[in-house]
Amino acid sequence: MASFLRGKQAGMQNDLSANILPGSFVPDDRARYGINSQIGCIAYEPVQSLLAIGTNESKFGSGRIYVFGQSRVQKFLIPPRKCSFVDLQFCANRLVSLDDKHEVTIWNLDTGKKLTSFRAPGAVCCMVTDPMLDWCFLGMQSGELCAYDLDRERMSPFRLPNFWAEQNPSARAVAIVSMQLHPRDIGKLLIAYTHGVVIFSFKQNVPNKFFEYTIPPGAPGGSCQLVESARKPKVTQALWHPTGTFVLTAHDDGSLVFWDAKDGRVVMARTLYEHNIDRPVPNPGAAGDPKHPYVRIAWCCKQNPEDSGLLIAGGHKLDEPSSGLTFIELGITPNYATSSWQILSDYTKGKRQHMLETPAGAEVTNFTVIPRFSPHFAGAQDPIAIMTLLSSGEIITMSFPSGYPISPTNQLHPSVSFVHPFAVKFAVTELDRGRWLGMVENRSQGEPLLKGGAEAQLTRRRFEGRTVIQVAHADSTVRIWDVGHGDEIENPSQLQVDVARALDRYEDVNITAMALASGTGEFAVGTSKGEVVMYRWGGNQYFGKASNQKVEPNPGGMSDISSRSEPSLKSGLQPFSLYEMMQGPISALKASDAGFIAAGSANGFFSIIDLRGPTIMFQASMTEFAKQEKRTSFLKSRSHAPTAKEWPVVIEFGVMTLDEDKYSSICCFVGTNLGKVITFKLLPSGPGYTAALAGVAHLNDKVISICPIVAESGKPALATGAAVAGLREGRHVNGLLVVVTQSEARIFKPATSKGASKSFDDYLCDAAAVTEFELQGMALVGVFGDRIARAFSLPGLKELGSYPLPMMDGSRADSTVVTENGEVFCWTGPSELAILQVWGSGEEVMNTADTLINPALEVPPRPTISNVQWLSGTQYVSPTDLDLLIGGPSRPPSKRMMNATTAMERNLRAGPSSPTSASGSQEGWGEYLTRQLNERTERLNLMNDSMDSVADASQKWAEDTSKFVNKQKRNLILGSITSKFS
Repeated sequence: MASFLRGKQAGMQNDLSANILPGSFVPDDRARYGINSQIGCIAYEPVQSLLAIGTNESKFGSGRIYVFGQSRVQKFLIPPRKCSFVDLQFCANRLVSLDDKHEVTIWNLDTGKKLTSFRAPGAVCCMVTDPMLDWCFLGMQSGELCAYDLDRERMSPFRLPNFWAEQNPSARAVAIVSMQLHPRDIGKLLIAYTHGVVIFSFKQNVPNKFFEYTIPPGAPGGSCQLVESARKPKVTQALWHPTGTFVLTAHDDGSLVFWDAKDGRVVMARTLYEHNIDRPVPNPGAAGDPKHPYVRIAWCCKQNPEDSGLLIAGGHKLDEPSSGLTFIELGITPNYATSSWQILSDYTKGKRQHMLETPAGAEVTNFTVIPRFSPHFAGAQDPIAIMTLLSSGEIITMSFPSGYPISPTNQLHPSVSFVHPFAVKFAVTELDRGRWLGMVENRSQGEPLLKGGAEAQLTRRRFEGRTVIQVAHADSTVRIWDVGHGDEIENPSQLQVDVARALDRYEDVNITAMALASGTGEFAVGTSKGEVVMYRWGGNQYFGKASNQKVEPNPGGMSDISSRSEPSLKSGLQPFSLYEMMQGPISALKASDAGFIAAGSANGFFSIIDLRGPTIMFQASMTEFAKQEKRTSFLKSRSHAPTAKEWPVVIEFGVMTLDEDKYSSICCFVGTNLGKVITFKLLPSGPGYTAALAGVAHLNDKVISICPIVAESGKPALATGAAVAGLREGRHVNGLLVVVTQSEARIFKPATSKGASKSFDDYLCDAAAVTEFELQGMALVGVFGDRIARAFSLPGLKELGSYPLPMMDGSRADSTVVTENGEVFCWTGPSELAILQVWGSGEEVMNTADTLINPALEVPPRPTISNVQWLSGTQYVSPTDLDLLIGGPSRPPSKRMMNATTAMERNLRAGPSSPTSASGSQEGWGEYLTRQLNERTERLNLMNDSMDSVADASQKWAEDTSKFVNKQKRNLILGSITSKFS
């Protein structure tokens, strides 16, 4: 009966929800965009061109791993228990993770599943892998080192003791702080302890070099403290020169020490500012400025590993105004055999030094080098970019070595952009599919950073609108992209607008409102200063050049800002007009397909802009619509309370017939924070339009949503191009308004009818919309403060169902959005959005079926020792030899080796038969190693024979030369004698 009465009161004859069955309101958790928690570590794989991001455990959930490829390719890896990830490393198409519980996990990147995991025998301080090895080396807090067999998925018996404690038994609390394999000689491992550094030889199974940095009395050192006594600063990191010529150690006093890797002598001790800090000087404590500790150092090199430089996070003075990364360009490495000690020392001073600046107010906590292709040289060969992690949790990508910021737009997955920098606000629009497919911007951009992976094949929906999200970021940029419906995204590209550039102001630019027209694609952005920036799709007449055209301030008026378009954007959303409302922050904004933009401000002002000019066609203050109501009570009378401040919070355009009108018209509905719904009628007047007040409806409290619908079908009665065109033909639209406030829902015919209503007594509404359940009917869906979504019938407003949303962040519930197609967008944390489809079956969020690994891409061979090093006696150790040294003779061949052997046998069988191929197919593991050793011995003998032949040839040449010289001398003497007798 209540439903029947509400239908009569609202003027709606049809039950629009009659076909919606009980149990239909079961939301599907369809997708996640963003990063769920603070980022703890980042890794990049250059061969497959993949990016991995690990997060920390927080109140928003456990840490997890995200792996991203090109365009929308992604997978997320969820650990079985809550943890924070401290390190990620790619190794032979696997991902190895280390968490804060000291558990190492190996992940299958194609399935997104865990292959295996193990708990390390102690507290792990660092982890090292190599793309050519099947071993994971773990440095322990106890100073010991153990190895895990990634191929056989078990711990190896190989274990190294604390060499520094053995060499110096008096040392206390000696822990491993970093490790690195030699970039060319895989048989050497650089182990950095807190007290010093050791080079360990796998082939000799002994440490053959010890490095201990001691600052003599009178030398300033890195900190210029306690200069009267000798000091031994603690080591924080050690790394190899790309060719292994030098070893660099970083210390907690700010010292950077270059060592000769052969004899262990100090080549240079310096900081970022001074050199030779280990030498006594007069008044050594005069220049002591406190410095930031070194966070991370990478020894980068070009394609030629002899040409290198140091990329350093930390080490700069505390009082420096700018922060960021420091790059010291060292240049070409001098020839060690022919260079003097002074030349080597001058080389470590560097050719030039500059800073790659990061945003102020946040320190660099980590960085990842992005090389072009090679995973070798500690992942730092020929880098094109650097991905920097800040203490705020944000990511900044910069070009290398210039340090110019790289926008993540169309370079990184949209989820990464939520922390690049932080997303602060979003809006959602159902955009026409044809319009969206044509909105592909043409922007000058560098080569893609991520090229790996392939998206899974999904179904394509050709006849639906696209759900397009607009995300505003802390750097005043807005990125616009299609979130999809779980289907194939035909246009996966992103659009970007730079609001700060459009305003010609780069400080104090905070975006408060956004609106995208669903048919025309016109876009508007409102700011906290009261400006409205309008964008329109088109070409850029200033492409490739900077415009010097000055735009004068015009408070209260419109300005042409087309000259402020981005020089790198050839075609896309271009700024064309600026409305300087200047009446407080923009609190509500709406763009209509009929060519209007309406804006409301927090100071209670409202304006309508006709984009045909553009001109301001209407301006008013909310105080003009305040209605003095006389209320009486039979119990007692009370005086009028002071008028509260009122401002617009929701704006919507529609086409319908108002009250007793005999015609339909374009309407603008404005909802306020005090519960008023003000209706304006937009009528043609000469070349433009005029706006007139049609009436005011009063509801209980803050308006949450206004949904104009057609009374017979419940479809949206929006001011689309087709609806406005129908007005010229005299079409009538019998429309109603479904208005939801925090505490009630009301259906009425505008502008002033009472209609039918339902109160929410036990909860407050945060977001609501009239949604369509395909082929079933229409319903009102709301999300409430108790983190429960509810559906109500139309027009009866009877509850059809409810469902909890435990993933929703309750502190940001007022930012939730409900769309016309039944999708709910809500924050799950500081930088992650959940997307749910309310007309579902309760499915949990699923991992993607994207393919990450391309098996056709092979890791390039690892760099090896040079011929000169080999001739001088350096023994070459191959990955196979290292498998034997670490795994022992009882370890079976690795799966990688077996696959290579199988492929080789297959190729041999495909070719002509020979005795060699027949015998090779029966070769066992022991025979294989024996053959490898014999072949190496044969090559060594051949080299010796060749050297002997060279020596014999040289001796013969010397003898022939001597004979020729003697003959010439004899002819000369005989000639002079015969001349005497002539």
